[in-house]
Amino acid sequence: MTWDAVPPLEGVVMGVNYGFDKLRFLAPVPAGSKVRGRFKLASVEDKGGGRWLLKHEVTVEIEGADKPALIAEWLGMQVVG
Repeated sequence: MTWDAVPPLEGVVMGVNYGFDKLRFLAPVPAGSKVRGRFKLASVEDKGGGRWLLKHEVTVEIEGADKPALIAEWLGMQVVG
């Protein structure tokens, strides 16, 4: 889902998945269900040396469900060269 939702940054030579903060699974996803991911850039932190820590708020929704399958804060390090 990320490739479609989060545009690449110019000049990035490497990206590292830093993992997740506050990952919560709220509802099971029944087999065959349609899901949609929503990504919102929450913060960007300059770590120096061309490194940038990006935090996205992620929600995965289930079509027709009252609550999302999961919510999380996703961390990624981008290195600009």
